[in-house]
Amino acid sequence: MSGFQGIIFDCDGVLFESRQANLAYYNQVFVAFGYPPVTAEQTEKAHLCHTACSADVLAQLLAEEHRAPALAFAAALDYRDFIPHMEPEPHLREMLENLSKRFPLAVATNRGKSICAILEHFGLDRYFTAVINSQDVARPKPEPDMVLLAARRLKLAAAQCLFVGDSELDHRAAQSAGVQFACYGGGVDGGYRLRDHLHLVEWIDQMEPSQP
Repeated sequence: MSGFQGIIFDCDGVLFESRQANLAYYNQVFVAFGYPPVTAEQTEKAHLCHTACSADVLAQLLAEEHRAPALAFAAALDYRDFIPHMEPEPHLREMLENLSKRFPLAVATNRGKSICAILEHFGLDRYFTAVINSQDVARPKPEPDMVLLAARRLKLAAAQCLFVGDSELDHRAAQSAGVQFACYGGGVDGGYRLRDHLHLVEWIDQMEPSQP
């Protein structure tokens, strides 16, 4: 792992614990189209709702004739109604306060435009130079498009960036984009494993990376 000059973060599972919010959001769509709600115990479906973009979630869980109208229905929902179900990860603000003074920061998430309302709600938007969502690119993660776009908006080469994610989608996107990868929570093989956000700060302090 070499020095880097910018840091890109995934949202769900990295900045926020949002599984409950995401299930509530998608279950409102499923019920509206006559499907049973997804429960936390349905681990594969729940994980899909937590990590994939809306188009991919609905493509995998709904019949073909329901996908387009369900996507339009989902887009019309106000995600601000679900934000109270979200919780910032421990030490998140402390980490952002520290690292935003040393590096340009970005978000690259398979969420849609709800990411802007979420960051504003928690007063975190001021820490990020760039915020990339699934509507900003042709292909969401695991394709590299949004990670590469985030690097460009940070005015850095991909190899100069670190991507902090928590899923295999994030890891594959990082590999394809040629960015360095750190796994938040240690649930994915590959990259450096981070226990929490304080560990990220400690790790960067020990690395003494080149400054922007």
